[in-house]
Amino acid sequence: MHYEGNIIRPPSEANSILLQVTVGCSRNKCTFCGTYRGERFRIKTDDVIMDDIAFAAQYCRQQRRVFLCDGDALILPHYRLLGILQEIEKQLPWVTRVGLYANAKSLKMKRIEELEELKAHGLGIAYMGLETGDDVTLKKINKGATAAQMIDMGRKARTAGLKISITVLLGIAGRERSAIHARETGRVLTAIDPEYVGALSLMLIPGTPLCHDFEAGRFEMLEPVEMLQELRTMIEHTHLSRGLFHANHASNYLPIRARLPRDRQATLKLIDDALAGRIKLKPEYLRAL
Repeated sequence: MHYEGNIIRPPSEANSILLQVTVGCSRNKCTFCGTYRGERFRIKTDDVIMDDIAFAAQYCRQQRRVFLCDGDALILPHYRLLGILQEIEKQLPWVTRVGLYANAKSLKMKRIEELEELKAHGLGIAYMGLETGDDVTLKKINKGATAAQMIDMGRKARTAGLKISITVLLGIAGRERSAIHARETGRVLTAIDPEYVGALSLMLIPGTPLCHDFEAGRFEMLEPVEMLQELRTMIEHTHLSRGLFHANHASNYLPIRARLPRDRQATLKLIDDALAGRIKLKPEYLRAL
């Protein structure tokens, strides 16, 4: 396989065939993210992508899923992305699902009929980085979309039949807007009603604008207990019809896996027990991105 730069995939794609179709991220301006700093975004050539699919056809016959890397594969022109999916169908007929990262911009660029066509040829799930539903914080972190746009694009993907997994970031609003961030994020998640939500806890990356703000005293990091309180408020305001809410990433202080609405009260009690000191939190040295 021809890999270049940092290859990032969601935790749930750990056993997937990682097919890199772009290098870097089409946005690459979020203040908290250092993954693709200095990396010029580009789409890989069809020859390289087809060679990698042929490689997977020979050596990856036990893997049932494909994840298209890097940061925003949905940004590919429709005819190119469709061609990749059709080649996966042809050469990897045992694959049951293809996933990729998406953002509000790339979803806006695709017509609903195009998303439905991609779904018909194997695209099963799109991972969206919402981070927060608070418009003030979205602007501060330079996310490039408003909460309303996030809702519209998330609903668009769901209407096309795609499963949606949304990432939110505990602590991203700092101390001043923590409660607002938690409530507004719950509101946006409720409006989109995704199948999956993954809550990560902010870890500052050296060299990023947000880290510079922290070092200059312009951004306040939350303490672990404050992160938990934020998580509690977020879950309290998130109403999914039948969605999994995960907070079991390596960055989190308290692992949580809840089916909402079924597990809401049990999950809130678990967090309350942790806040009261009856459950120990993950020590700082065990946290990771």
